[in-house]
Amino acid sequence: MKDAVLTRKSSPEHRSVVALTDTVAIGGDTLLIVGGPCAVESAEQMEQVARHLALTPVQALRGGVFKPRTSPYAFQGMGEAGLRILDDVRQRFQMPVISEVMAIDQIPSMVTQVDVLQVGSRNMQNFDLLKALGRIDRPVLLKRGLAATLEEFVMAAEYILSHGNPNVILCERGIRSFDTYTRNVLDLGAVVALKQITHLPVMVDPSHAAGKRELVPDLARAAIAAGADGLIVECHPVPDESVSDARQALTLEEMAMLAHSLDPLATALGRRLARSVVTGTALKSSNQPLESPVLAA
Repeated sequence: MKDAVLTRKSSPEHRSVVALTDTVAIGGDTLLIVGGPCAVESAEQMEQVARHLALTPVQALRGGVFKPRTSPYAFQGMGEAGLRILDDVRQRFQMPVISEVMAIDQIPSMVTQVDVLQVGSRNMQNFDLLKALGRIDRPVLLKRGLAATLEEFVMAAEYILSHGNPNVILCERGIRSFDTYTRNVLDLGAVVALKQITHLPVMVDPSHAAGKRELVPDLARAAIAAGADGLIVECHPVPDESVSDARQALTLEEMAMLAHSLDPLATALGRRLARSVVTGTALKSSNQPLESPVLAA
């Protein structure tokens, strides 16, 4: 990897900052916290998620509309209808959204309706897709493959950068192991290594690593302590009713508590959390009052 574009040839202090919007970025002093369901299920669901998380340090929303599922009979996502829901939510609540792209022909509609295109672990080495994403003007969140080495992971990112898109965010989401107690093994050593060998922002997905919601908060805090620039966490208004990955999703209240719990840790590390992204526009987006059970407690 010594000749790779990603190698930190400049000073060790050099870091790339990737802007999701004019006001939200990752790679600087402010940690990026992303929350939302595994899959977009309805406009009402995403409205509830956005309204709750907008009152917390969560700056961006996640939600899948094209779903790569192990079984062909499982829910595959809402597709274009889901994109329209995400577009509506991001505009009304002024929160950027992240969603997974699975095919080249999905890119044109996604770049106009979401802020960050995610490449899932199964597509980490879909090189034609990576090349196509290198030609767009949108950040790309690249997840590590199920059994990818760090060199393979970095070279996948290299495909995107070498085709013209410098806005790549790396995401450690756990790798496959022999142990079945957790869904995957969260490799925090990879977070430390990636911060040393690349200049790109590094996020961690503790939800897919753990597979069990009770493990997620502690893994999330450990990831920040290891130097991660942000987290992407699954949460749902009623986790047990989620159409996918129900076991690992936090409730919205648990997501809020997790986000707020990171504040002293961020301060100790010389970093900070964003404050509420709610604005006058967002407050007017619904007839229902914006309240947070956690903040009100």
